[in-house]
Amino acid sequence: MSAPIFGKDVPVTWSGVIRQGHRWLALIFTATVIANFVAMALGPPPAWIVYSPLLPLFLLIFSGLYMFALPYAAGWRQGRRAEG
Repeated sequence: MSAPIFGKDVPVTWSGVIRQGHRWLALIFTATVIANFVAMALGPPPAWIVYSPLLPLFLLIFSGLYMFALPYAAGWRQGRRAEG
């Protein structure tokens, strides 16, 4: 499977999908935190605004841990210890 980027076919990998998803989740998380502060400045916010950053944060943890482990997993698959 490949995705066209500026007229070129670029292969789509799970690593790339998770990395792009992590970026979008970070933007969503930032927007919910900003909305939280705005709502708090206007008075007591409803519970759904207070807890809205938790879902993207939860998903960010898993995608971040996956990306953190990628270099180590590559080293394990090649039978050597990852450097760095």
